[in-house]
Amino acid sequence: MAAIIIDGTATAKNIREELSEEVVRLKKQHDIIPGLATILVGGDPASQLYVCMKVKTCKAMGLHSENYDLPAKTTEEELLSLIDRLNKEPKIHGILVQVPLPPHIHENTVLAAINPIKDVDGFNPESVGNLMIGKANYLPCTPLGIQVLLQKYSIETEGADVVIIGRSNILGKPMAGILMQKGKGANATVTVCHTKTRDLASHTRRADILIAAAGSQPRFITADMIKEGAIVIDASTHRIGETPDGKAIICGDVDFESVKEKASAITPVPGGVGPMTIAMLMSNTIKAAKIINLLA
Repeated sequence: MAAIIIDGTATAKNIREELSEEVVRLKKQHDIIPGLATILVGGDPASQLYVCMKVKTCKAMGLHSENYDLPAKTTEEELLSLIDRLNKEPKIHGILVQVPLPPHIHENTVLAAINPIKDVDGFNPESVGNLMIGKANYLPCTPLGIQVLLQKYSIETEGADVVIIGRSNILGKPMAGILMQKGKGANATVTVCHTKTRDLASHTRRADILIAAAGSQPRFITADMIKEGAIVIDASTHRIGETPDGKAIICGDVDFESVKEKASAITPVPGGVGPMTIAMLMSNTIKAAKIINLLA
């Protein structure tokens, strides 16, 4: 029997609708409009598209949005000065710096400069530390989106053998940190695999839940690498071509067509994890507005 398709597009739409009602309530009852500032340095096309989607979503949901599209030659000092100003700006409750940054700017320095109370991406070192001890205000958006998808589809993580492929600071590591916590939507036994893992398939074949976040090779996870009935979450995106009219053709780390015949549930690419990332960013920004205004 073919797998259940975990529909991130529909789930994210429902979440955005619920959050939009919360935005209306905050405005009506407390005269608060949640505000998000996005900062992009350089002209990376993928990053530009992603930031554009965030700005568009803010507008559609009634959030205040400020986008700073800075040239690649922007100095680290100039970027830090902007972040300092946004840290102090009362209309802004969330600050997101799009990564990667140009080589002359130190990513860790920049992320550490964001006030943790406005760190809606969850990448400030203080936020990372709080995640590991289960005290984070905001969880990184993509891992949080995956956790929410699992919960929405009633997929039990407690006691589950979860294998994560990928150890990035953005996805693999925080995903492991989230799922190993005590609490709802967690309590899993987590294995993190990476480029130095020996015999990757021996790990993936025992996974109750497989989370693919390597991003190194399209469709490299095949049906023979998973066990019957596994849950497969594909969190990677690869551009593998384009249609005659110029639209991108994308896929994930997982060979969707073969794996869906063996898995019990699977996320597609596109339409799986991706839409959840922006929905969780909106959720974190609204949460930040409430925390800053002592409403949470």
